[in-house]
Amino acid sequence: MKLWGGRFTKPTNLLVDEYTASISFDQKLAPYDIQGSLAHVEMLSVCGIIPKKDAETIKEGLRVVAKKIANGEVELSVENEDIHMNVEKLLIDEIGAVGGKLHTGRSRNDQVALDMRLYLRDTIVTIIDLLLKLQGALLDQAKKNLDTILPGYTHLQRAQPVLFSHHMMAYVSMFERDIERLQDSLKRVNRSPLGAGALAGTTFPIDRQMVADQLHFDGVVENSLDAVSDRDFVVEFLSDASLIIMHLSRLSEELVQWSSAEFNFIELDDAFCTGSSMMPQKKNPDVAELVRGKTGRVYGHLIGMLTTLKGLPIAYNKDMQEDKEGMFDTADTLKGALALFAPMIQTMEVKKENMYQAVVQDFSNATDLADYLVNKDMPFREAHAVVGQTVLYAIEQNKFLLDLTLEEFKQFSSLIEEDIYQVLAPETVVNARDVIGGTAKNRVEEQIQLAESRWVHNQQWVEEFAEKVNVFNGEN
Repeated sequence: MKLWGGRFTKPTNLLVDEYTASISFDQKLAPYDIQGSLAHVEMLSVCGIIPKKDAETIKEGLRVVAKKIANGEVELSVENEDIHMNVEKLLIDEIGAVGGKLHTGRSRNDQVALDMRLYLRDTIVTIIDLLLKLQGALLDQAKKNLDTILPGYTHLQRAQPVLFSHHMMAYVSMFERDIERLQDSLKRVNRSPLGAGALAGTTFPIDRQMVADQLHFDGVVENSLDAVSDRDFVVEFLSDASLIIMHLSRLSEELVQWSSAEFNFIELDDAFCTGSSMMPQKKNPDVAELVRGKTGRVYGHLIGMLTTLKGLPIAYNKDMQEDKEGMFDTADTLKGALALFAPMIQTMEVKKENMYQAVVQDFSNATDLADYLVNKDMPFREAHAVVGQTVLYAIEQNKFLLDLTLEEFKQFSSLIEEDIYQVLAPETVVNARDVIGGTAKNRVEEQIQLAESRWVHNQQWVEEFAEKVNVFNGEN
């Protein structure tokens, strides 16, 4: 008979067991379920709800069950539906009927909410750690390429030259905001729902705060209905994850483009590429492409979760079983992508000369010609028109601006002097953007310095928070 089967007169249809069971995926919560149970039973003992001797027996039994699950020594069955009932059944098998006292004062409804919060807390810290590793690789590339110039694009058309380091720092900034969002979300994740019961609390004189303190939560979810019925913390994680993988996807797209023969700006290390079964010359940026592809997968989980929740009456409903697979898959997808991305960026070869030649052979310095004329008191709109005519002439002559003679320049404006060649040089164009956040070398160095300071701070945060909640050793 099932642990909840006292009210029923016949067994559950086998197909119902298979359809409603979640053990195939929620077994991932096993260490968190036992972690929460250890804290719960200690509280029951301290509050005098169960004898101390029974509590010690239960705790020892839970530790044995945890080891057996971790070592693959026990079978988790569909008949017992989910990880919570499987653990309790294994506990009773291990220590006898006293194991049935574990569930005093709680429900699977608050239990699963607790497990998910514990899992997500660890996951968020792990993802932040992986984001920091990726930022570190981007920062290394930025520092190695402080003098590397490449075309900057708008509409995928060459616009203005920028430093490659400046381009890398844009992604460092994006991932910094991603880290901030994850850190902020922990304020809402790191609260204990245990003690909410099925929906209305419990008649037992439990101490919810004691459990929260044991598990290193920042507090409890105040309303029992809210504690078991909402999964907005899961939605928030899925939203944050969607933003992270969107940023990864944009970087992936650029890596794919830049590694093509048409661009030839970078070469990805062989370890992160694959070949063709037919075309022996091919070197395909498959990792970047697959990360780009998996973006849709992560977006899908976000929309799925929002759709699941939108029509649910308050308190627990079986629909909410659908909250886990998308969360697990998103976490695994994101961790896998980030783990690959850091070394892929770290080992990437930057083809500096190819980038520079691309800048020399375009019209991305045209804006600087217009600014040059404005500085000589020509109205900007007039300067814009003059430069447009100059560019058209250069195209017709199969030349670029730096190829024009001074006489050719003067056809369009007598204000242009010999110094125009220095003004239009790629190095000058880049370093002329000497404003906060600009692509001038000294400004990029400022960005790197600030980013490294934040990186160190965030690394310390990870170490301190992880130690507080024992993220990386799985113990409490």
